[in-house]
Amino acid sequence: MKLAAAVHLKDDVAWAAAVTFDEWDAREALRTVTSRIDGLEKPAPGELDLREAAALAQLLGRHGLQPDTIVIDGPVHIDAAETPGWGRALFDALGGRIPIIGISAAALRGLPAQFEVHREEEGRPVLVTCAGLDLGAAKARVRTMHGKRRMPTLLKLAARTARDAADPA
Repeated sequence: MKLAAAVHLKDDVAWAAAVTFDEWDAREALRTVTSRIDGLEKPAPGELDLREAAALAQLLGRHGLQPDTIVIDGPVHIDAAETPGWGRALFDALGGRIPIIGISAAALRGLPAQFEVHREEEGRPVLVTCAGLDLGAAKARVRTMHGKRRMPTLLKLAARTARDAADPA
C-alpha cells in the first residue's frame, strides 16, 4: 500500500489527511483517513517548521498505517545539498523504514533542474525530492501518478481533504 498525504496548519492545530492506493497510476483512493492534532507550536523564527512531519507521524500511528511509500505535498529536502525539509524529518521519525517522496509545486531556490518533473500536459514542472529511494525512481513514480495537471490526483485529494477537515462547510 502507498500513501499520499497532506497537512493543513492553522495556529497550533494541524489536520492531517492521507489517501491509500496500490498502483502508482491509481485514479481513486482505496481509503481516506484524517486526524486533528492539537498543541503543535509554531517554530521560532529561522527554525525549520516540522509540524507537518509530527502531524503525519501521529496520523500513521492513530490509524495503524504502514505504507510501503509515502508521497507528501512538500519538500523532503530544500536544496541539492540535501538540507532537510519536513519530509526528511518524517523519514527520520519513522526510523528510515518508509521511503518518502516529496512533490513541491512552489519553486525551491536551491534545487537545480535535475529535481524537476514535467507531468502530462502541464508546462511548468513540479520539484521532486526523496529519502529512502533513488531520485530517478522517485521521479519515475511521480510521472506515472494519475492526473493531467502538475500535482497528482491523489495528492490533490489528500490536500483538499485536510483543508476541508480544517474548514468544514
